[in-house]
Amino acid sequence: MFLIIGYVIVIGAVLGGYLPHGDFGVLVQPLEVLIIFGAAFGTFLIANPLSVLKRSIAYTIRALKGPKKKAAYLELLICLYAVFRLAKSKGDLALESHVENPESSSLFGNFPGVTHDHHALEFLCDYLRLLTLGTTNAYELEAVIDQELEAHHEEEHMVPDAIQTVGDALPGLGIVAAVLGVIVTMGSVTEPPEVLGGLIGAALVGTFLGILASYGFVGPTSAIIKKTLDQDAKFYSCIKAALIGHMQGYAPQVSVEFARKSLPHDIRPSFKELDEALQNAPTA
Repeated sequence: MFLIIGYVIVIGAVLGGYLPHGDFGVLVQPLEVLIIFGAAFGTFLIANPLSVLKRSIAYTIRALKGPKKKAAYLELLICLYAVFRLAKSKGDLALESHVENPESSSLFGNFPGVTHDHHALEFLCDYLRLLTLGTTNAYELEAVIDQELEAHHEEEHMVPDAIQTVGDALPGLGIVAAVLGVIVTMGSVTEPPEVLGGLIGAALVGTFLGILASYGFVGPTSAIIKKTLDQDAKFYSCIKAALIGHMQGYAPQVSVEFARKSLPHDIRPSFKELDEALQNAPTA
């Protein structure tokens, strides 16, 4: 939502300051747009695999929706509590049927917000599966989790980095469009001043569009995608904290409390909120 509002403010401020003294028609230069943004898209394809292009679209939509809210983390904590309570009462092997088919699990089925996040659910189930296979060393498992999270972080940040690279290139591509416009203008030096002025103005639109697109849209979009990814990464660190607590033999509520305390204040449920929610935690 704020991303769209920001776009509107940028456009409104730029055009609102220009229109009282300028001609809007001069800014409408389809060929300049083709040169700048066509070349920008081409450079994006040159520098990145197709998977990054697909994820760029998905991550931009994700940034429009915003990062996960407090309610999502509260649901995750309740889910983790239900999982650990089952494991404590019946043993880790009781989790086997649930982690093998989480989509049809009567346990995970109580938590649609968790099951709809395919990557987070897969992450949780992979490590619960290791518990059912007899993994007991919490420190070794923590090291493996850290390696996976680091690899996941690097993979996800390929997208905002790729978008930022395009943003950095846009002012230069705007200059390319402007230079081409100047070349066209130089072929019309015998025209009257009003014609030359229009041609020079059209050429400068290329520089204007490149700079505006870079600093007003593409750069900020890359930044908000990166911030969204960083905040949503807390979902995984929350799971990690709870898993390590469970492996070290703590009671389910204590393991979940470790996870709660790992969260930033703006998305962390209070102890009272979590305690009340756990009183009605569903069972498998």
